[in-house]
Amino acid sequence: MTEATTVRTPTGAQAVQRALEVLHAFHDNGPDLSASDLSRRLGLPVSTAHRLARTLVAAGFLEQDARTSRYRLGPAMTELGRLAYHQRGLHLAAPELADLAARTGTAADLALRSGPYAVIVAGGPVTPMSALRHPLRTTAPGKVLLAWPRPDEQAPLDEEFTSIRTHGYARDAPPGIRTLAVPILDRTGHARFALTLRSAPTLLTDERLPWFLTHTRACAQALEILLLPPTERRLPTP
Repeated sequence: MTEATTVRTPTGAQAVQRALEVLHAFHDNGPDLSASDLSRRLGLPVSTAHRLARTLVAAGFLEQDARTSRYRLGPAMTELGRLAYHQRGLHLAAPELADLAARTGTAADLALRSGPYAVIVAGGPVTPMSALRHPLRTTAPGKVLLAWPRPDEQAPLDEEFTSIRTHGYARDAPPGIRTLAVPILDRTGHARFALTLRSAPTLLTDERLPWFLTHTRACAQALEILLLPPTERRLPTP
């Protein structure tokens, strides 16, 4: 390996990492971003942020508004997102989620784990005010995904997570909303997805919790069949 190759390799890796950081800057589902916005979010010089963004525009991962010069996610991201959505079979979950929402009068969505976040991948509406990802420990779906980890991981060992595993669900109550989440488990006992109901506190009450759990768990069982290959599904209970 030549000295030139040794120098270029980390530089190329760093450029890729920075380009990915530019794309991640759009995670909050907010407005289009300027080069100055990207510079502040990423801690990069404006010229560097602009150069990275223009490279991503050329590849179709971003697009730039000709009038405002601000950036938004581009058609290549849309294409890859649709491909991933279908490759994971998430399109099969849409009718079940819609039916659950109609029967319970709530918003129903599906989340999976992405690093330290729970990411909503199907279901509820996406609006400029809605967040698609949350830190795992701050929401019911994130807590469900932590409570039933992969076989090579360990669930958090505290009273809250012991209760979640014992009762088979998690709840939280941010201002103005109630959330209920149950796991969609594979054969190893790992929560591959979290199925979540979101509603006003006046609807998703403690008194009606058993009714909501019955419908949510029935939907989770259907989604287990739709989303997991037969070899990864839990074995039938005798």
